[in-house]
This record gives sequence, structure tokens and C-alpha cells, in this order.
Amino acid sequence: MTTADLRPARIEAFVLDAPIENPVTNSFRTLTSRTSLFVRVTDEDGAFGWGEIWCNYPPGAAGHRAELLERVVAPMIVGRRFAHPREVFAYLETATRVPALQSGEPGPFAQVVAGIDIALWDLAARRAGEPLWRWLGGKPTVRVYASGLGPDRPERLAEKKLAEGYTAVKVKVGFDTATDERNLRALRTAMGAGAEIMVDANQRWGLEAAIEAARWLDGFGLAWIEEPIPADETVERWQALARACGTPLAAGENLRGYAALGAAVTSGALKVIQPDAAKWGGFSGCLDIMGKAREAGVQFCPHWLGGGVGLAAALHLLAASGAAGWGEVDANPNELRTLFLPEGFSVHAGRVTLSDQPGLGCIPDPSLMARFRVRR
Repeated sequence: MTTADLRPARIEAFVLDAPIENPVTNSFRTLTSRTSLFVRVTDEDGAFGWGEIWCNYPPGAAGHRAELLERVVAPMIVGRRFAHPREVFAYLETATRVPALQSGEPGPFAQVVAGIDIALWDLAARRAGEPLWRWLGGKPTVRVYASGLGPDRPERLAEKKLAEGYTAVKVKVGFDTATDERNLRALRTAMGAGAEIMVDANQRWGLEAAIEAARWLDGFGLAWIEEPIPADETVERWQALARACGTPLAAGENLRGYAALGAAVTSGALKVIQPDAAKWGGFSGCLDIMGKAREAGVQFCPHWLGGGVGLAAALHLLAASGAAGWGEVDANPNELRTLFLPEGFSVHAGRVTLSDQPGLGCIPDPSLMARFRVRR
């Protein structure tokens, strides 16, 4: 990886919305459509890069973050010169601190900065003529799992994903014990003893309820239990849960900032750290967390639930880590994911091999974006 002369000249937001036939449900919300917020950064020399900004919740989040991008954050860097995406990230972290505090919106600001950062890394690698995974010194083949299963007969979707080449799935829990147990028994039967199964409680339980749930979850041979308690619980409470739980704990998508993610890595409570590069940090922040996780012996498994650009970014980030962890691919229908993935994306024996195309390997088709674009 080398330095990159960056002079952002134009930063654009693209709000996309796609209807879905079947709502997607977890323990606290239901999605009735899929939304993505793509960002394109164009340099003074015409070089460009694509990123994606997390916008899954609440409804209307994409439009709000698009306004933040174009009216507040983009003007902070357009026309300036930077030596590297990391320099832009550091500058924006500082420049947006007071506006984020003033508005009470540190999350949305962090998400906008993250999307810009992803686009700048794509731009830099694309200009260098290298796929981003290689520019970062990584390996192109990564393990992936199908996520977002449940709660209604998840084994049916799991069987479909097995046929598509997946060997691991993640199912939603935190509904009621009878439903959760039934789903896990059915999944284990459908997938066999050798398959990997993860569960995601989406911060559903308090500590006592999570400890009680762990007693029966431990019997299913799970790869991990994700976010059984709220992400902002104290380190001591996470550690107490880890002591009571025989299954590895995973979290990170709802933590923001190097201090919070770094403390989670070194706490000893988590065996899996799951930063979401479009929620905080982009590549600049998450690469540092990746290094800290490696030192602590914590598995690095980037989180993602959104469109194709963000998925490509998450997998390149995983590839940069040496590909020892897992990449997350939403199992539910989402045209904003499938239509905007790099050409040739496919899963074989539970793995994806990233392309040799420059940058992230994907350039969203303008005609496709026009089909889904929401006018603001």
C-alpha cells in the first residue's frame, strides 16, 4: 500500500429504496423495504470511488444522512488536499466532533464519515490499478455465512443457502424460548452436525435473561452468540456473561469509536469482534481495530447488512485481515445487494473469492440506481 494524493472535488449521495415481498424481522423491528445510501467521491483529476453509509434504522435514516453528507460534511473536505484516506478520516473525526455533540447525533455523523472513508479507499486503490484487498496486503478468498434467518421456519432458507454454496448460517433469536429452541433444533437437523450455526439476539436480553438463555443455547454447539445484551452494557457485565456462557460471545456493530471497540477487544469477554465499517470508521478506523484484535487473539468478523457496495467493502476489509474470520452475507432478498455486487460474485464451499478488479470491484450502474433512487 502506498500514499495517495487526494483532492476531493465532488461528493454525492444516492438514496435507494427497494420493495420486498416478505418483511424481515428481528427481535425489535420489521423491515418492509430495503434501503441503501451510496456515496461517490470524485477527485479533481476525475478519479472516483464508491462507498456506502449505514442507514437501516430508523425509517427515513437514509434521507437524513444524505442531507448530512451533502450539506454539512462534504463541504468540510471538498477543495482541500490530503495525502491519504487516513488523513481525511482523522480530519473529519475532529471537524465533526462539535457538530455531532451540538445536534446530539454522533451516530449519523460517524456513519457519514465512514461512507466517505470507504469511497476514498476505493478511489485510491482504483487509481493505483489494484483491488483493494491486494492494496491492503490481504488474501482474496474469505469465509462467509448467510445471516438474517428467522424467526419463521428458518430451516427452509438455510436449505436454500446450503444449495447455493454456504456452509454456515446465522439465525435470529430473542423471541421466546419455545420459538428459539424449535428453530435451532430444525436448523441443526437441516444442516447437519458439521455446519456452523451462529445466533443473533439483537441486544434483546438483560444480563440475567442472557445468562438463563445461555444455559440452553450452549447445548446447540454454536459458533457464537451475538449481542445477547445491549452493546453499551459495562465491561463488567459482559465479563460476567462470558463467565456464565460456554459459547463464544460476539459484538461490535453497535459500538462506535476506537476507544469503545478497543476496550471490547481487550475485555476478555468477546471472542468475536464485529465492527461495521459503514457505521463507524470505514477502513481507516476498522483496520486499527483489526490490528488490535489480532494482538488479543479475538476473531475479526466485519458486520454488514445493506447494499452491494457495503458488502464488497466488508469483504475486502476481512480479506485485509488475513481472512481468518467470517464475512456476513444477508440471506434475505435484497436487490440493492444483489444488483450492485461486483460481477462474478458467488459462494463456493462456504467461501467467496474477491475479484482482481481495481478498488472494491464494483461501479453501480446509473440506470439501475435510477430505478431505485428516491428523490429528496
